[in-house]
Amino acid sequence: MNNILVIDDDKDLTDNLSVFFKKYDLDLVVANEPLVGLKLIEESEPKLLLLDVMMPKVDGFTLCKQIREKSNLPIIMLTARGKLEDKIQGFEIGVDDYLPKPFEPLELLARVQTLMRRSERQPRPEPSESKAIQFSGLDILPAQQLVKVDGCEINLSGMEFHLLHALATHPGKVFNREQITGALKGVEVDLYGRAVDILLSRLRQKLNDSAASPRFIKTIRGIGYTFIAAPL
Repeated sequence: MNNILVIDDDKDLTDNLSVFFKKYDLDLVVANEPLVGLKLIEESEPKLLLLDVMMPKVDGFTLCKQIREKSNLPIIMLTARGKLEDKIQGFEIGVDDYLPKPFEPLELLARVQTLMRRSERQPRPEPSESKAIQFSGLDILPAQQLVKVDGCEINLSGMEFHLLHALATHPGKVFNREQITGALKGVEVDLYGRAVDILLSRLRQKLNDSAASPRFIKTIRGIGYTFIAAPL
């Protein structure tokens, strides 16, 4: 049975979701307190996290930042705050999907299943694609989904790795936002224009790259992005 963790202080909601998900062979592990939820991430090893934003003591944004320091666990953020600014903030700190409250359980189920399928079926590279790709200061190992910058391994989410791989295998090609979305095979979340920019920004930060003085990814103003690192 697939294991999902929900961190939400609304006990009525979590009780109802537990009953609902059980019908679809999904086992919901519940934490109605944020700090209890942090411990359960290690203890229950969930495949996905449903995370509320507005909670006492520790809000969901703060909790998400703490989780992302150690884990690439898929996260769907649940919140009664439906402002675009909140949605953007969620993507900026590494949320994979975002669902405003109130929501239909069937819609949440669909998003959970989509995200779990994406996580479970990380595409295996073809033999011709599995060789290490090396650039000045950057090594990409597709078979292991591993990336090193200046010899140091960095921690990328699945979406970030696929984006880097797509750009690096087409050096010099300029990708607009729509082409970037299309290049992320199997990624079925709603990547609107601003979210693409956020994803690129997050990837750059992890690569220790700079938009002002890029080593790897250059912004072509008004058009998109291109990979510029020199191959070895």
